[in-house]
Amino acid sequence: MNKNLQRLLPVCLLAFGGLGFTAPAFARVVDKIVAIVNDQLVTLTDTEKFRKRLSSQGLVDDALLRLTEPEILKKDRNALLTHLIDEKLIDSEVKRKGMEVTIERVEQEIRTIAKGNNISRNQLKDALSAKGVTISQYQDFIKTSLERQSLIEREVTSKIRISDEDITSYYLSTKGPTGAQTFEYNLAHILFTPKTGGPEGALVRARAVEEKLKAGESFEKVAEQFSEDPNFSKGGQFGVLRADEMSKEFQDALAKAQTGDVTEPVKSPQGYHIIKVIKRTLIADPMLDEQRESIRGVIYAREFKKQFRVWLNQRRDEAFIRINGY
Repeated sequence: MNKNLQRLLPVCLLAFGGLGFTAPAFARVVDKIVAIVNDQLVTLTDTEKFRKRLSSQGLVDDALLRLTEPEILKKDRNALLTHLIDEKLIDSEVKRKGMEVTIERVEQEIRTIAKGNNISRNQLKDALSAKGVTISQYQDFIKTSLERQSLIEREVTSKIRISDEDITSYYLSTKGPTGAQTFEYNLAHILFTPKTGGPEGALVRARAVEEKLKAGESFEKVAEQFSEDPNFSKGGQFGVLRADEMSKEFQDALAKAQTGDVTEPVKSPQGYHIIKVIKRTLIADPMLDEQRESIRGVIYAREFKKQFRVWLNQRRDEAFIRINGY
């Protein structure tokens, strides 16, 4: 930290008649330093100008507005100061990493903006002038915006990964219990009917076979030996069913089952079943396909906000920050 700058920490910026090192008695206070971020100042004027730009929809870089709503910044002085400090932290990182853009890149972006609005550069200049913005100010704004976007893309955005599984999990969590309807199961079973010994006898036989399976005996062989299904198929094949085609008892038993899992005895009107999941597949859900991209956007916004804030907090820990308040 520059020693001269450190001496300014508790004081205000002063307008002097000369270049002396001591302030004369008639020194006039022009601005107040409300924060220092590394070697950059945030003044009271900076906060007031930023609030005015927000209110009048002036030149405001939206890189950080995804973290805090503009309406909050207009009303909350501390939130606004935090926002400006975050901007300074980003600008410090741009300089530290040597990511400044050239005037040629800035002009290229300005031409792209003009073209996108079907106007010439001169017409854009006139439109800015009508709002009290000079082309020089606009160039500075575009330069800063490009540098911040490039840094954020490199440090945050490029590291966000959203998989199909993430989208599906989000979809199922918002659907609630009916989310299980998007799974399809290829099942085998061993059936124990109440014809011999009633329901209690069927359950006793089921428990005995369950112990054999736990001991490592082959499900297919045990099914052929002990299943009481009158329509028995090889291996105890039961069929392919969607979750919403099953009884509640089957749904509950299979809710957390994966491919290859075997359930405990499950009761049904036919008796007791020991069920094996031959394959569990997430099937195409028309509603999921329709909402896929919008869900991706929701997850991305959530992840960006979280990771961006973590990254900024890390930069805060590494930076010199002095807040004087205002």
